[in-house]
This record gives sequence, C-alpha cells and structure tokens, in this order.
Amino acid sequence: MKNPFGSFCDGLFLDMCVTTQLELPQQRDTILGFFERIQKRFPALNQFSRRDRGELILEEEVEGRRFRWVAIESDRLSAGCADPDDFEQAYQLQQEVLEVMPYMLSISTLDIDSLDISFTMDFDYQGNHDEVIAEALLGNSSLSSFFEIPGAKVASCCPSMIASLTPDGLLQARIAIESRSGLMERNEKSKSEDPISLYFTVRRYPSGTAQYASAESFAKQCRMAEHLMFDRIIPNFARPLSQAISQRR
Repeated sequence: MKNPFGSFCDGLFLDMCVTTQLELPQQRDTILGFFERIQKRFPALNQFSRRDRGELILEEEVEGRRFRWVAIESDRLSAGCADPDDFEQAYQLQQEVLEVMPYMLSISTLDIDSLDISFTMDFDYQGNHDEVIAEALLGNSSLSSFFEIPGAKVASCCPSMIASLTPDGLLQARIAIESRSGLMERNEKSKSEDPISLYFTVRRYPSGTAQYASAESFAKQCRMAEHLMFDRIIPNFARPLSQAISQRR
C-alpha cells in the first residue's frame, strides 16, 4: 500500500528484525554468499561495510542518504527502508531476507527467538523534547500531576508500554517515545539537532507447540501493524506530538 504516514512526521522507517537464540554464522563465504544473493535480487544495494561493533551491512544510498539496508549482528538479522513511497518497497526486501535465511544462514524455526515489525516516526524539534512529549501525551492524566509538584520541571519523559495481543502472550505490541534532549537541553534553552522518535513494534514469539512459519507470520504482523498505526498510534500519539511541536514553533 501507499505510505499514508509521512504527512504526520519528518521521517519514517520500516524495519523487520529476526532475533535468534544462537549466534549467526560469521564465516566469510557464508556471509558474502548471503549478501550476494540479496544483491542479485536488489542490485541497488551495493555498499557493503563492517561497522565498529561488528555489524555487517549491505545498503543502498539515495542522494547521499541510506534508503534500504540489510544487516547482520551476532544474534540479529534485520532489513529496513527509510521514507518508502509505498510499503511494498520495504516488504519486498524483507520478504526476500526471510525466504533465504534458512538456506543461506541456517536460521531454522527452532532458532528464532522473535520476529519484529517496526515503524519508527521522527519528529524534528529544536527545543526541550521531554517537555513537548509530556505536553502532548500526558495531558491532564494522573501521570502529568507528577510534574505539578511546586518548582518541578520536566527532566525526563520517555513513555514506553507493551500490550499482549493474545492470551498466551506470544504476540505483543510495544510503543516507546524517545527524547533526544540531553542534560543541557533540559536545563537551558539549547537546541537538539536530533529528532524525537516514536517506535511502534509488533513482535511475535514462535510457539513451542504450534507450527510456525516466519513468512506467514510476517505478513500477518505487517497487516496488524498497519491497522494499529491507523487505529491507535496516529490519532493518539503521532498527531498530538505533531500538533504540540507546531504550536511551539
């Protein structure tokens, strides 16, 4: 589907992440064979590098900015897309990674700890992030009364919540709002160059008894994440943040 969320934020990222029980293979031939397979399917991913913490990444740049990527860490395999015109740009790459990982990286169902689908929304704001988050999301709630202590100022406000979506707890949704204001921004009117970030994740833990298929679970999680973004995240979190930032500018 077309990307309907870009108008609510200054940056949108769509990620898929598989976390494994065991460490992923690190042999040269295995790693290069996996990335070469991905590159044959998506030739624009042509920049390969090793990061300082050992992360191996194959990425595509558009106008000097990372657009799509696939990354391998010690126990994590991820694929993402920045500001996609439509979600299929991200989903196609992620589906390819899920399809080839059993054969190229020996990731079996038994080895998968969790599968995440995540939307990240960035909101540019050069001011105190914690104050604007508290204003936008706490409102007149009981939580906001904490900051009504005489003489109190908002020093940190990074709300995070997890909801179980099934009785067995194997399907979960998590939302977190991250402030990038440091101590100086909290105490003075310094300006932060980094955005406020909203993270929304739908996570699936494979069941030890039921048959689990990562591709099928991925498709269901994507549909659920999109639905919840429309139904809960945009009206109750993204729009209030955007409005509070606009009123302060």
